Amino acid sequence: MPDSRKLLYVSPRPCPPALLETLTERAWQVVPARDFKAAQRLLRSQKFLVALAVLGPMAEELASEFEDCVGADPRCEWIALIRPGTAGSAPMRALLRHFFDHHTEPAQADFLCRSIGHAYGRARLADDGSAERGSADDLGMVGSSEVMARLRRMVRKAATADAPVLISGESGSGKELVAKALHGCSARSGGPFVAVNCGAIAPTLIHSELFGHERGAFSGASSAHQGLIESARGGTLFLDEIAELPLDLQATLLRFLQEKTIQRLGAAQFRLADTRVIAASHVDLPQAVAAGRFREDVYYRLSVLTLPVPSLKERQQDIPLLAKHFLDLASRLGPTSVRGFSSGGMAALLAHAWPGNVRELYNRVQRAVLMSELRLVVPSDLGLDQEAPVDWGGLQDSRVKAEKNAICFSLQRVSHNVTLAARDLGISRMTLYRLMAKHSIARRVNA
Repeated sequence: MPDSRKLLYVSPRPCPPALLETLTERAWQVVPARDFKAAQRLLRSQKFLVALAVLGPMAEELASEFEDCVGADPRCEWIALIRPGTAGSAPMRALLRHFFDHHTEPAQADFLCRSIGHAYGRARLADDGSAERGSADDLGMVGSSEVMARLRRMVRKAATADAPVLISGESGSGKELVAKALHGCSARSGGPFVAVNCGAIAPTLIHSELFGHERGAFSGASSAHQGLIESARGGTLFLDEIAELPLDLQATLLRFLQEKTIQRLGAAQFRLADTRVIAASHVDLPQAVAAGRFREDVYYRLSVLTLPVPSLKERQQDIPLLAKHFLDLASRLGPTSVRGFSSGGMAALLAHAWPGNVRELYNRVQRAVLMSELRLVVPSDLGLDQEAPVDWGGLQDSRVKAEKNAICFSLQRVSHNVTLAARDLGISRMTLYRLMAKHSIARRVNA
């Protein structure tokens, strides 16, 4: 049975035998969840296109938990099964706007199954449209932390538009990987993905490299040359380290962003170039604008959509997953006896500060796999000191820490504006206030 035929059944009580039998006869695999928190965990780890929730008297806090549950996977369509006498409450009325359909207990099994089937069909139509283009999860964005789940959601949303995207984050955090995921999820995935490091091209050549030139445009131009923007026509141009682009070239780039036209060096006419631009920088561009090192108009043109990539220290719980992923990749490069990490090796990975972020982690693991003569990687193989085992608190404690880190990161990014932070996190304002109190995160005056 395909994963998409799974039905998430959310109720503190087991599914009634008669209903369960009807659903099973109609090829549904019923997966139970006792409450919305359990449902949220399942939605993050498995794929469901439709869910059935049994709703009784509802407190506002439970409604907030459901909103968080919906945010875990927006692709899933929900059906409500409401107990008699509970439909008129304010929390229930607010909640029902999220549902595809609702029924009152006792519901007729045939009608309920028909409604579930319609919701499944609608979800599948939306899911098939994105499945043909791939998804961010299929493109190497490894991690189960809250910040990575949020980044995946942002990538999926940004992929549906065709506007410029600005990716921010520390060096080595995986900005190009995010750009490739965005391209792969978009309608342009069939076109080229052209990446260029703006800081790696000589200033005297970058204009020609980006925009191209005609024969005789300058000494040595013996033939016409197509620039990188034209090369990416129908696809995506990734401008890494955009802050390194000279100011005069920024003005030329602005014209392209506004008009979608370019002019080769030595050409009299403009050419159309249907190319989407994704830019990235580890530099704080608003500060660069304030210092006069980056044009304000170009910044606003590039930052129509923004994607902040978390550093590795903000997603520490992902380190074991990433390390295993990189070990598998490195093992394909040549013969190796390595099969995993020793407890000391993993402790050293968890204790390290990772100033080079994910890039540093990959380099250290790759070196260990290629050079180690042992079956399990030890700290010395990684070039790290032997550390005392780190008590990182297990999975639940890691989730709590990741949740707090995600909230703090979002609040800092929007200058502690709670409304914007809640929108960024994909939760309600009241839920964010509740989580801030839970984690003892202080409110500020401008929140």
